[in-house]
Amino acid sequence: MPKSQSFRDRIIPDRIYLDHAATMPLRPEARTAMEEGFNQWANPSSPHAQGRKARKLLEDARERVKAALDWEGEVIFTSGASEAAALALRHAKAGARLVSTVEHDCMLQAALDAERLPVRSDGALDLDILCEAAQRETPLVAVQQVNSETGSRQDLAAIAGIVHQAGGLLLADCAQGAGKMPLPPCDMAVLAAHKFGGPIGVGALLVRDYAMLAPSGGQERGYRRGTENMPGVLAMAAALEACDQPFLDPHILAPLNELSATCRDIGGAWLSDRLADPTPYIRAVAMPNMSATAQVMRFDMAGIAVSQGSACSSGTMKTSRVLDAMQVEPEIAANTIRVSVGWNTTRADVERFCEVWLDLAKS
Repeated sequence: MPKSQSFRDRIIPDRIYLDHAATMPLRPEARTAMEEGFNQWANPSSPHAQGRKARKLLEDARERVKAALDWEGEVIFTSGASEAAALALRHAKAGARLVSTVEHDCMLQAALDAERLPVRSDGALDLDILCEAAQRETPLVAVQQVNSETGSRQDLAAIAGIVHQAGGLLLADCAQGAGKMPLPPCDMAVLAAHKFGGPIGVGALLVRDYAMLAPSGGQERGYRRGTENMPGVLAMAAALEACDQPFLDPHILAPLNELSATCRDIGGAWLSDRLADPTPYIRAVAMPNMSATAQVMRFDMAGIAVSQGSACSSGTMKTSRVLDAMQVEPEIAANTIRVSVGWNTTRADVERFCEVWLDLAKS
């Protein structure tokens, strides 16, 4: 007699995960590398044979990360993007800290006293205000490559030009961009492995030159406290090497582009229309006459995981501060969900989401 199914199993035979801006499934290459790391269970700082072997693997992984990202500077392995951001913002050899208003929570929390730089209604940093603010002595300016809620890309080439002309340093939050697009011109960059198919709990701070950063610990050449996460580091390097360009075939994303037209026709809002430079991997969409909270629950019942804003702050059920900073109308902001895709997203997944979205919008 077949084993009885739960109610949830009967109504949701398969899950579709479209919240990849929060985390992605572990790539097979990363899983294999993690297993190798568990078999090399030794402290890379230890002088004995096992420690020396672990150190070699660690340094090999460092070079692999640099090669995969085409980064000519240094790599400091961390426990994730939050630690990397804190290292940069608290220990960079710079003066005033300047942070955009739409940065991730980990950036804002690491720079509580930083001056906040506004963005325009299209999500782009106001460069006129940046030019004025950057005249401080050796400023450190922190700006994200891709916004995790809207998919808005900042013009980091233009921002870098302004910051460097003023004699400052640019810290780029590349958590949502690394592995999907080239690194921007910057002095430091923040990475999180789980954003490109690596494991949770490991990341890196890329530094153009160690001289830009004050030492803060005993490991990682004295710039970080704590023993390195060997399995995580190896998996991170493997995941980066497995990333392809483009990150996803445009054919997979085509149904979302088709849905955007229907969304506008029935009174919804496709926030990519407003953005100066939207990424195809993260979309913010407002459904008419249904709150984002209700949508997340209804999609979940249909077997589809989406998100309301950033995963690190969505549990608060507050209006998105990112959408507030962009002056998005309150009635649209309240109805906006985030849809993001990953390396394993299929066209069928995207088509199913579009089908359910239309059913909910017309109900």
